[in-house]
Amino acid sequence: MKKLVTLLLSGAMLFAGLLMTGCDKVPPGLTLVRLNEVARSVFYAPMYAAVTEGYFEEEGLYIELVTGQGADKVMTALSSKSADIGLLGPEATVYAQAEGKLDYPIIFAQLTKRDGSFIVSKKDEKDTFKWTDLRGKHILAGRKGGMPSMTLQYVVNSNGMEITDMNFDQSVDFAMMGPTFVSQPNIDYTTLFEPTASEVEKNGKGYVVAAVGEASGLVPYTSFSASKSYIESNEAVIKSFIRAIIKGYDFTVNADPLDVAKAMQPFFTGIELDMLKSSVIRYGEIDAWCETPYFAEESYLMLQTVMMNAGELSKNVPYTKAVDNTYVNAVIAERKTA
Repeated sequence: MKKLVTLLLSGAMLFAGLLMTGCDKVPPGLTLVRLNEVARSVFYAPMYAAVTEGYFEEEGLYIELVTGQGADKVMTALSSKSADIGLLGPEATVYAQAEGKLDYPIIFAQLTKRDGSFIVSKKDEKDTFKWTDLRGKHILAGRKGGMPSMTLQYVVNSNGMEITDMNFDQSVDFAMMGPTFVSQPNIDYTTLFEPTASEVEKNGKGYVVAAVGEASGLVPYTSFSASKSYIESNEAVIKSFIRAIIKGYDFTVNADPLDVAKAMQPFFTGIELDMLKSSVIRYGEIDAWCETPYFAEESYLMLQTVMMNAGELSKNVPYTKAVDNTYVNAVIAERKTA
């Protein structure tokens, strides 16, 4: 157990740092984009593929990638101008809009359309698990106000329960959920993303028993945001970024899962290729990735439903204020006429 906890802690520390080497020198002819991702997960495979398959470079961009470990931290990076673009849950952008920030963030593209977390149990109940089994149990749910916690609460409520029917633990930071689950025997369940869920399972410390994204239905889970001023001053960059992401998506869903795993491997040092492959397959099975970066109003309304269900949003934020599909529409139009 100590070895696994050390591995997970080391992974968490790695995620917090700069992932791409040599980012202090931008190659001639390329534009630097400082990208801050909310976490490191196979869930974001199209973005990683866009880097390693050279799609960003084809579009004239050089990506400097940092893992923020939490939507709140990514939003702080955007607000402080230490990041240009953030990959994070759209709820953080809605919160910032509701707070009335002056240079407010805007969602300009969507990446995933379902919750990407999996329920991991201390018991082997893969074939018998029911959502009502959470009643009376201790589950690590994620940070209060974050998408993992809110989507899980939505699923719990949809199955006729309240979070008060269990120990719905929102006290553990995202990066520490795996190590905490493994090290504390009193915790029955946790939600984990891939490949961490598979790591825990492989080491015999837990069992993946359900996919939150299957139970919740379509929820706009992860999107790209940037400040209003950055978007207005870098329209060409935003379009190039979207083109690269679309190429990354096409590769991820059409290539052999093993090739997708190989494309991601530079971002997952120490993770076995077979584990990455199984993680790609697992996300493909739940149809996790968006076919198009267009962030639909229907999806936005579902997002607000999830947030209000969790008691985290007291007033509506207009779709047209939080989301701008102008650049996605322009890129889609280009592709249709190409």
